[in-house]
Amino acid sequence: MSNTDTSLIQEDILLRIKEKTKRLNSMHPLPKDAVKRFREDLRLQHTYHSNAIGGNTLTLPETRLVIEEGITTGGKTLREHLEAINSAKAYDLIEDIAGKKKEIEHDTILQIHETVMGGILEDAGKYRDKNIRTTSPDWSQVIRLMDKLIKEISWSNMHPVGISAFLHHGFLNFHPFVDGNGRVARLLTNLYLIARDYPPIILKKGDKMRYFRSLKAADAGNPAPFANFIAKAVDESLSLHLSTFGGNDKLLPLKELARETPYSQEYLSLRARQGFLDSIKTGRVWYSSKRAVGEYVSGHGKK
Repeated sequence: MSNTDTSLIQEDILLRIKEKTKRLNSMHPLPKDAVKRFREDLRLQHTYHSNAIGGNTLTLPETRLVIEEGITTGGKTLREHLEAINSAKAYDLIEDIAGKKKEIEHDTILQIHETVMGGILEDAGKYRDKNIRTTSPDWSQVIRLMDKLIKEISWSNMHPVGISAFLHHGFLNFHPFVDGNGRVARLLTNLYLIARDYPPIILKKGDKMRYFRSLKAADAGNPAPFANFIAKAVDESLSLHLSTFGGNDKLLPLKELARETPYSQEYLSLRARQGFLDSIKTGRVWYSSKRAVGEYVSGHGKK
């Protein structure tokens, strides 16, 4: 994935990101207790989904019990419990680093990996010193390649969302650690975004195959699907943040929103799947906002 590409992300997604970011920045701060609850939910969601993508079988409620109550679940491995605890700690770490506006460097990456893999991997916090798969660079090239990646993201003139995708793909392509690369890549992406005043993203377990397919396309020289995959996640995260303020930005099921439109719930769901209606899918239910549905009806709809 080249960091010289400037038009990888679809224009309509970039425009939505720009407009939502501007609107979010203009909002008055939420009450501290609401901010705390929302932040804790994002931490939980990131921990659960990132670990699930990596093969962890803890459910969302089980993950919550582990990281919030310290309660373990029978039938699950020690490693799975440690992955939940460590990933939540690593999320706290990237928030702290982002708040200090520190640039991503080797020590940052190694610190995140050490937190993610502590008690799990003997070489936690160390770049690999052996080859692990035929498609990965030779271990002796890891530090040089990571040097190159760190420098490229520091001087790239791409849109920040595009750079976050470039960082994510490049990191996974180099596979600098023996294990834990996916979890660290997802944390680094959020670190980069948060430090630039974008909300953290949740790459969902249900999107795992699309995530892997878009990464594979980037490996083959077509970075656009992955850049747009990450951009869509940023767009959805902005919608979730705006929803906490209520009003026309509050996310509601399409079944409820359809009552105030000329359309059926099924038709709006179709347009959501096709990407024409700004919306979010949680489980099997599509959500959107009165603002988004109103904009769709005025721009595409029948009277």
